[in-house]
Amino acid sequence: MREVALLILGAGPAGLAAAIEARARGLEVLLLDENHGPGGQVHRAVGGSYTPARGSPGADQAREGLRLIEAFRACGAEARFGASLWAVEEDRSVIWSEGGVARRARAGVLLLCPGAIERPLPIPGWTLPGVMGVGAAQTLLKSAGLLPEGRAWLAGQGPLLWLYAAQVLARGGRIAGILDLSPPGGWRRAARHLPAALTAPGYLLRGLGWMARLRRAGVPVIRARALAAEGGERLTHIVFDGRREAADLLLLHDGVAPNTQITRAIQGCAHVWDEAQASLRPVLDPWGRTSRPGILVAGDGAGIGGARAAALSGRIAALEAARQLGALTEEQRDALAGPLLLRRAAELAPRPFLDALFPPLPAARIPDGTILCRCEEVTAGRVRAATALGAQGPNQLKAYLRAGMGPCQGRVCGPAVQAVMAAARGVPPGALEGLRTRFPTRPVTVGELASLA
Repeated sequence: MREVALLILGAGPAGLAAAIEARARGLEVLLLDENHGPGGQVHRAVGGSYTPARGSPGADQAREGLRLIEAFRACGAEARFGASLWAVEEDRSVIWSEGGVARRARAGVLLLCPGAIERPLPIPGWTLPGVMGVGAAQTLLKSAGLLPEGRAWLAGQGPLLWLYAAQVLARGGRIAGILDLSPPGGWRRAARHLPAALTAPGYLLRGLGWMARLRRAGVPVIRARALAAEGGERLTHIVFDGRREAADLLLLHDGVAPNTQITRAIQGCAHVWDEAQASLRPVLDPWGRTSRPGILVAGDGAGIGGARAAALSGRIAALEAARQLGALTEEQRDALAGPLLLRRAAELAPRPFLDALFPPLPAARIPDGTILCRCEEVTAGRVRAATALGAQGPNQLKAYLRAGMGPCQGRVCGPAVQAVMAAARGVPPGALEGLRTRFPTRPVTVGELASLA
């Protein structure tokens, strides 16, 4: 079996920055990512098909991403793209599939940078062709330059919704309207966090700039509470608060959450419920160390903080990896990491404001007929009925309804199922045990398994 000093999962801002820092300390680095190139979601296709014009929405972030990608390519780290990691063993051996073949390596230190996953926004009709997530639409824009066509509506809340809308307009696209579903009283909830957020005003100014661009373009922004998609073979209309509008495309967004599919499958890796972000996250110290020796986590997979904070977390974790591997003393690590820790704290200052302004939408508003688990076609009403019969949480619900047992392994439905069950029981979502995950965390073929022999 191959041995490697530092194995990094994920080529987003955290993973790229960690690889650069680790190589600067003389470490051997192997980086795995299931995409076809570096950047992750936030820097996807930067310098290739996605090169926004100077001054356009996301241009500053794209330039930062390009510098990061170029530095990574020059640092000497080994990168394997199209590589999907699906198992981590007790001795920090990892197994991934690449080109239909499974491969294995043992890491001296394992650094996981899985990034974030778009939070589902279940509404009636969200499984219709023509309804998709804003994150998926942005992937199409960055990787293939595709813009929404026809009568395109955006609905939901959160910074990404406004950024994507501004990016579409900057590229000459059109948007029929935006349905703002954010809970009332957001500014009142967030006001106490404003002084801290203003210490890093760039985030707020960018968001206000995106909104101003939409206003200047005359895009209708409508406050709404109830939303449904209608159609036969595909989407034809949207209905909100008693109003019906023709629609060819509906893009939904309810923020993002840490991608913990792999960390939750690692035995003994402790997690805690993050009330502000309404999601699980791994328990970490300031260096990114988990409760499992030799396993670190950095970036949005540890808690949503944005691209700059993720890159700083990657560098900090790489310095800790260098200490564990004997390339740095503790004193050297501390001296190098001190400025990075201060910069990361400054980058994270606006997060409480944004979390209060855009809390996840309440599950109690999801109608009974709405599908929650797309793989098994389980509705919110069936989840509520099973809860009334005695199902205590998402893991017990599997025995009742198979929710979370399809190909996505609960990636999509898990948060929604947990929130609906918690609301039905009258307890906070964090009071329920989330869906347990286990390896393999993605479907694998018999051929891939056989190739390990």
